[in-house]
Formats: sequence, C-alpha cells, structure tokens
Amino acid sequence: MSPSASSTAGPAPRFAVVGVPGNRRVTLFQDAVRAAGLPAARVVSWLEVLRGEASFLPGETVRMDSPGEDSEVERLLRGVGDPARVEGTARWYAGFTSAVRTVARAAAAAGAGLLDDPDDVAVLFDKRLCHAVLDGAGVPVPASPTSGVAAPVVRDWADVRGRMADHGMSRVFVKLAHGSSASGVLAVETAGPGRIRATTSVERDASGRLFNSLRVRRITAEPEIAAIVDALAPDGLHIERWLPKATRHGRATDLRVVVVAGRATHAVVRTSHSPMTNLHLGGERGDLDAVRSAVEAAGGSWSEALAVCERAAACFPDTLCVGVDLLPSTGWRRFAVGEVNAFGDLLPRLTGLPGSGAEGLDTYAAQVAAVQNRARNNRATATA
Repeated sequence: MSPSASSTAGPAPRFAVVGVPGNRRVTLFQDAVRAAGLPAARVVSWLEVLRGEASFLPGETVRMDSPGEDSEVERLLRGVGDPARVEGTARWYAGFTSAVRTVARAAAAAGAGLLDDPDDVAVLFDKRLCHAVLDGAGVPVPASPTSGVAAPVVRDWADVRGRMADHGMSRVFVKLAHGSSASGVLAVETAGPGRIRATTSVERDASGRLFNSLRVRRITAEPEIAAIVDALAPDGLHIERWLPKATRHGRATDLRVVVVAGRATHAVVRTSHSPMTNLHLGGERGDLDAVRSAVEAAGGSWSEALAVCERAAACFPDTLCVGVDLLPSTGWRRFAVGEVNAFGDLLPRLTGLPGSGAEGLDTYAAQVAAVQNRARNNRATATA
C-alpha cells in the first residue's frame, strides 16, 4: 500500500473503486465492503478515467480493478473492436499504464490514497520486466532469454527458434509480454529436426487475424506455428523454459495463491490435461488438502511454498494484493513462480487458508480487513 493510503486513514476507510460498473469484480468488492459495516465504495469507471473525467475525494482509499469485460474500454485501449481478438496488447499496455498514472495523479491531487502502485502495475503487466524483478530478488522462476529491458527483442518465429537453440531449450512457453488469461500463449516443444508441436488456444482466420478460443488445440505444422508467432511478435514476446509440473491423476497441476498485505491468504489448485491450467480453458479446481499432503509426503514444505509466493509479492510492496501463479515441479519438492498478477483475486467463494488471518473471508473481504487493520494501527500510533 502506498504511504498516502496510510496517511489519509480516518476513523474508518472510505473506499473508491476504479473498475467496470456492474462487473462481478466490483460487485464482489462492494459485498465485502458492506459486510465489513462500511459505506458502499464509490465506483469510478475506467471510461471516466480514459475520458479525463475521473475525480476522487479527500481521504478516500482508492482501489483499482481490472478494466476487462467492457467492450468500449477494450476498444479505447487496444484499438480493436472484437474482444476475442488477440492483437493490440502493446497498445493496450501503453494505454492502461497511462490510465493508471492518471488515477494516481487525480488521487494525489485530491488527498486520496492508492492500494495499487502505478510503477508496480507497469512491471506486473510486462512479463519481461516482472520476470527480471523476481529473478533479481532471488525468487525461483523459469529460465528466460527475454528477461529484462536489456534482452534482445523477439521479432519473429526465427528468433524464437534461435533463442531456444542458443539456450538449450527444447520446450518453452511463448507468451505475449502484455497478455493475460493465456491469451496468445503457445506451449512449444521440439524433438529433433523437423519435429515440433505447439499447444495453444489461438485461432488464425483466413486473413491472418488472431482470435482467442476456448478450445485448446495442438499444431504440428511449423508454418502455421510460425505464422501465429510472427503475427504476435509486434506486440512483444516473452519466452520461458517449460518446467515439468507435478501431476495428480494424470493432470498437470499448479496453484493460484493470493497474497494480501504480504501474507499468503488464499490458494486454489488448478489442474488440466493441457499445459494451460486456466479454468476458462477447461482447467478444473483440484483438492488443496491433497496437494498439501503430497508436498509434505514428498519431503517438501507447504509453508515454504507459501513463503515463495510471499517473497514474490514482496517485490511489489506498494500494492496491497497480488495473485501468484505457483508451479510445483515434478516430485512436489520444489516450486517456481510463473507469473504475478495485479488482478489475480477473482476467486469467488474461496475462503482464507488456515493460519492466514483470513479464515472465513473471501479474497475481497481479506483486502478490506487489511485496510481496516492498517487504519487501526495508524490511529493507535497517532494516539500513543
């Protein structure tokens, strides 16, 4: 949380949320605010921000949420009218980070505080920058030849093949630098000259335009893989070594762990028959107790797994909440961080982990409670 959020805390937090009015994210946060006995959060739309019409009130605590699921916002940010289109993520990133800084300036001018730091957001939405920050902090991450600002730009499929060869990588994930929800992701594996396969949800139409699909498919024709990568490359690409994940019942397994105010509070297991475990692509929620037991039975440490997530979140100390994608390796004893998500808290009805301090609270209620605790601590310090 930024220092200004602390300094403006009054008798009780008064929230404003920047989001998409009526969206489920905003609704779930409003439910948490009301359940805490606080006045409803004032909703400021991303459209207002993009049109230069957003304003805040003195003493408000401002939370930013995802601008997704609003076609007009998407059009303004990406310049593409069809939300299923993949292209335009570089323009989206430039527009969104600019909008976030607009919110920060307006909040500061009004004497309001932020729960999301603009500089953190800019890193979180660039996989190359985020990977470099995590790696530099000693957080275990998959090896990457595109990490950081000094890495050469990936211009096309030939560059991808070249990076794979130069770094001895036969299996990689190729990701849009500014993508989310597995948009534009290809899981690429090679097995000798002329043998290559990519798993992806990207579809390409007859005119070469790319679309997100809910159907994960495998492509074995290299010209088709090359055409997709060449079309994605202008928006920026990130390459990571494809780490072999632990499995349960023949399904690849990873976890989304939510960290609030520096503490791992919520976790959900995601499993899939494909390399992408995203729930909207056919992934399923797994048994968290069974995963925890598997880790301990293998001689690993569940508390250390959560500590890895907390170390990743600590790289973004001025942002209240992040969602960490935790990758358990084969054997369940080691873990790496795949990504850190600024808006990774959409896990309806999931309550807090035992011992987390968020028992009985969903991810939004845990964030409201964290802000309330911060305000109480500030008042106690001020009166001491």
